[in-house]
Amino acid sequence: MNKNDSYQRLPGNGKSPETSLLQVEDLNAWYGAAHILHGVSLTVGRGEVVALMGRNGAGKSTTLKSIAGLVDRTQGSVRFQGRRIDGQPPYRIARAGLGYVPEDRRIFTDLTVRENLEVGRQPPRRWQDGQSVPLWTPERLFALFPNLGEMPDRLGGRMSGGEQQMLTVARTLMGQPCLVLLDEPSEGVAPLIVQQMARTISELKAQGLGILLSEQNLPFAQAVADRACVLEQGRIVHTGPMAGLTVF
Repeated sequence: MNKNDSYQRLPGNGKSPETSLLQVEDLNAWYGAAHILHGVSLTVGRGEVVALMGRNGAGKSTTLKSIAGLVDRTQGSVRFQGRRIDGQPPYRIARAGLGYVPEDRRIFTDLTVRENLEVGRQPPRRWQDGQSVPLWTPERLFALFPNLGEMPDRLGGRMSGGEQQMLTVARTLMGQPCLVLLDEPSEGVAPLIVQQMARTISELKAQGLGILLSEQNLPFAQAVADRACVLEQGRIVHTGPMAGLTVF
């Protein structure tokens, strides 16, 4: 799949975000002495998909990792459902309802599909207004990812890269997240899997989840995202509706 491939934009829930789930303000991040992020600010609303666009090395993955608490040295404010989460360890951020799907998948290769899902299981959650967050179960995820439903007892190490990508997303959803950070979901997988991933993102949006998507594939991002934030050398250089973004 490349940037010249065409997609038909998939429908979401047709609503404006009701609640701001994530607010990032003036986020800076370092790896050792290297200053990677420079004052990144962005928001993601409930039922909204925001695409974090940029070339390799722009800081997209570092932004997601910093929000998830996986970068040791950061500075700035990160609020999730109205509460500060910056400075907290990754497990506390995950338990707050923020899901993270890494680019390198990190499934348990010696566990089956069903066992990988059980590893990610967390209790049901509620939105800030008290309403229940959609509950994900293995059966519901097998309906969302039919490929996984056909191989519940297959070991993770015996799956294709695209199947592992779907399993990583499904395992994250077993954590009952309110918002998902997706790092390069279309990278290195077959076109049919990319189309399945686009449909999955549309379904999550329809369920009211917020999604912050790191992506280089412009047609894919245009098919699923409401807004775009373009990163260049660790700085946000453009923010606006996805429909108005043609180059970066």
